[in-house]
Amino acid sequence: MNSMTQPNAFAAFSSAAAGNHGVLAAAATGLSDFINTSGGDVDRIFGISGIDPERLTSPTLSLGLVNYCRVMEEAARHSGFDNFGLHYGRQFKPQSLGLIGYIGLCSATLEQALHNVVNAFPWHQHDTLTRLVDKGECWRLDYQVRHGAILSRRQDAELTLGMFLNLIRHVAGKNWAPREVHFEHPRPEQWHDHCKVFDAPVWFDQPFNSLVIVKRDLMRSMPESDPMLLMVMQDAIRRLNSAVSQQSIAEQARSQVNLSLMQGEPVLEDIADKMGLSSWSLQRRLREEGISFTALVDNVRCEMATHYLQQKQLPISEMALLLGYSEVSAFSRAFRRWFGISPRQWRQEGLVS
Repeated sequence: MNSMTQPNAFAAFSSAAAGNHGVLAAAATGLSDFINTSGGDVDRIFGISGIDPERLTSPTLSLGLVNYCRVMEEAARHSGFDNFGLHYGRQFKPQSLGLIGYIGLCSATLEQALHNVVNAFPWHQHDTLTRLVDKGECWRLDYQVRHGAILSRRQDAELTLGMFLNLIRHVAGKNWAPREVHFEHPRPEQWHDHCKVFDAPVWFDQPFNSLVIVKRDLMRSMPESDPMLLMVMQDAIRRLNSAVSQQSIAEQARSQVNLSLMQGEPVLEDIADKMGLSSWSLQRRLREEGISFTALVDNVRCEMATHYLQQKQLPISEMALLLGYSEVSAFSRAFRRWFGISPRQWRQEGLVS
């Protein structure tokens, strides 16, 4: 085992029996200190956000994802540091990310590191889409929180892309830059900071938070590659999520539906299979919780539609595809059923501003 990674690596999963129901606390490493140096009141910000500081003492304890995203927004607001998440992510070293960081560091190559991190990310953070999209000579690394109760997530998006950036720069060098950077949220006032941090063109009001990465930049060996430690880390992060069975079946199904929408109409049999259930069992257990599969899919689409409408530059036609509709007319009919007006009227009347 590599002498550089061994002590911190074992500390990262020493309490792996704790269970993860949101995001692992490693994602908030050094948060208290960074809030202090940014001029914020840690106790007040944690109190407003519902963050228990005791849970930050171990990287494998769990924070609620709603609370985690909120604490970043509150830290930015109360400290007056509008680019809080951007600069918090900028200083976030891969070793500080706990299990997910070491899964990247112990991989064989940089490209494999990104694939391994993307594949393990659902165990690090629930209700979140991460994927690598093949764009020919580039990979597009997409990140998106997909939780209906979290609409304000700019700070989280900026710090997470900063974390991915630092993993790549750990190997490719501090001057490495992506080809492009995309963010869901509107362009902030101090957007030139984003261009400086990423050293790349930055686009806002995009469908996803993304890094566009030239493939040839990833053909590098990881200096701390360790196949045995990689397997240990992957096993540990899976075991942390064994407690996910404590979630209701509806919550588990909702997460699976949310992540599958972009592949088209969610299919009961496919969602059940991903949950390790038969379609009959899933239907029965959803009925016991007072909801049908059709209604659950409808609720998820409604939540995500209100989120996508906030991306002012996102065309209605593209939004329909992101929600799994094969035709814009089907999306428009569903939207009228939910809200009594068309998506275009909703946007024009500023109901999501």
